[in-house]
Amino acid sequence: MIPRHRKPVHPGEVLLEEYLEPRNLSQVELAPPMGVPVQRVNTLINAKRDMTAETAILLSQVLKTSPEFWMNLQDARDLYEAKEHLAHAA
Repeated sequence: MIPRHRKPVHPGEVLLEEYLEPRNLSQVELAPPMGVPVQRVNTLINAKRDMTAETAILLSQVLKTSPEFWMNLQDARDLYEAKEHLAHAA
């Protein structure tokens, strides 16, 4: 269940803390199997880039997850931010 009183974590934080760190896998090591520049991985991890469908597919192939997992993390964050924006706009 998603907590309603705090902002959902960014997909990049999940990538770092739940996938890269436990596997002792660096951003530099993750980028080549994904076929992307390391900057793309880095900006995702540092929450300067949101999860895209393409990145979700590439991550799912390399990490043996589903693309839906990554997109659901992004969707939860986007919905939270939209609700916050609308609540403050009213």
